[in-house]
Amino acid sequence: MLRQPAAADAAALAAGLLLPLAFSPFDLFPLAVVSPALLFVLWTDAAPGRAAWRGFLYGFGMFGLGVSWVYVSMHLYGNMPAPLAALAVLLFVAGLSLYPALFGWVQARFFATREIHHALVLLPSLWALFEWTRGWFLTGFPWLNLGYSQAGAPLGGYAPWLGVYGVSFTCALSAGLLAWGAREPKKFLRLGLPLLVVVWLLGWLAGRVEWVRPAGDPLQVTLIQGNVPLEAKWRPENRAAIMNRYMALSAGAPRSDLIVWPESALPLSLDEIDSAYLDGLRRIGQSARVDILFGVVERDKDRRHYYNSVASISPQPGIYRKRHLVPFGEYPPLEPVFSWLMRNLRIPMSDFSAGLPDQPLLFAAGQKIGVSVCYEDAFGEEVIRALPDATLLVNVSEDAWFGDSLAPHQRIQMARVRAIEAGRPLLRAANTGPSVAIDHHGRVTARAPQFQVYALTTSVQPMQGATPYVRSGNYPIVLLLSVLVAVEAWIGTRRARKSAGNR
Repeated sequence: MLRQPAAADAAALAAGLLLPLAFSPFDLFPLAVVSPALLFVLWTDAAPGRAAWRGFLYGFGMFGLGVSWVYVSMHLYGNMPAPLAALAVLLFVAGLSLYPALFGWVQARFFATREIHHALVLLPSLWALFEWTRGWFLTGFPWLNLGYSQAGAPLGGYAPWLGVYGVSFTCALSAGLLAWGAREPKKFLRLGLPLLVVVWLLGWLAGRVEWVRPAGDPLQVTLIQGNVPLEAKWRPENRAAIMNRYMALSAGAPRSDLIVWPESALPLSLDEIDSAYLDGLRRIGQSARVDILFGVVERDKDRRHYYNSVASISPQPGIYRKRHLVPFGEYPPLEPVFSWLMRNLRIPMSDFSAGLPDQPLLFAAGQKIGVSVCYEDAFGEEVIRALPDATLLVNVSEDAWFGDSLAPHQRIQMARVRAIEAGRPLLRAANTGPSVAIDHHGRVTARAPQFQVYALTTSVQPMQGATPYVRSGNYPIVLLLSVLVAVEAWIGTRRARKSAGNR
């Protein structure tokens, strides 16, 4: 442990900067254990105020690097002046850093930090619970959850059982074992290391269990990646060229059962699309025996409400309206308070309405399809609403907002975990890419190059059945972790009373 408090504070910031490297595109997944372990060591014997400060610094490094793409969205594509965008991102990162700050204060203020169960029970439980809270509070921002870094790693095998927060718990448990080992190296070699091996081995074995089975024959699918620059997309003079591009890419695609276009692929609302254009798509569908899903802005009849939607051209046409909207990007939260920000974020179609919570599944290519739009696939509890009925998951996205940043790669990694949790293949069509096909084990089976016009054709196997996570959602892991924290609090209270009675 560092003797100088300032040096330990700097180490907390450095540990936070390490964590984003555990996620895509770097994929150094062991850092999702090493980085929290360093923080846990730095919290040992720290006073509550100092522990909170180190938690804040850790969060500032973690989010400052890991979600730096927010600046790209606000400044380069949201038209916000650079100083204002930098200030907004600084405040955003500082707000997110309050989660690990509060975590640090709570664990130091109310619990004995040198007890072994503090490192092996309390810290992992609180870590996952704080992630879960961040996933829903103020509409939720579930980025950089430890569990996402484990897609394809042994600990990712817990995802079909307990979801991403269960995987985060096992990461934090592994970190707690390392932190305890830093204090008790001999005991760690004798007890901690075997336990660490067991946790990782069980994760690997858990991932070998097959909860689902094929639903019919494999499908041939094509994901259309238009690669339309965001600054050109909504200009009226570019409309015809964009529409023709998607039509030509679809007509020229290899034989497919399903074609998927990205989010708001066409730069106009559904009611503005010429009927001849839609008839052309229907002719492609009928002649090639292919169904088409395309992202489009939809207006209701009075033109007062806009929806970020996905429509299907198939024998059973349907439409899905995005439910979980992006604050500031798709609707103005607390409009009187943030009106200054919305004036600077000159985002097209930034006042959407949310779709109904329960919507019928789209039916295309003979499959019931669970659709999500943009970052809806960051919320496991929302994706599994379509299950177990859906045999295939589809996400459409407009990743041009993120430019050449970390975000598109992080989002693919999150989609991989969604596929593992659900036991379903997931198709992700993004305007600027990378568009990907993911199998039900979370493996990327096909990938389009980023920033290229591309039609990605591949085969996917629809699946049926239900994983434990699909059946129960986040409730079991949240309940379990809450009970563990409550038990730790009860033990601490008993010891405090006993200590006071002996004085």
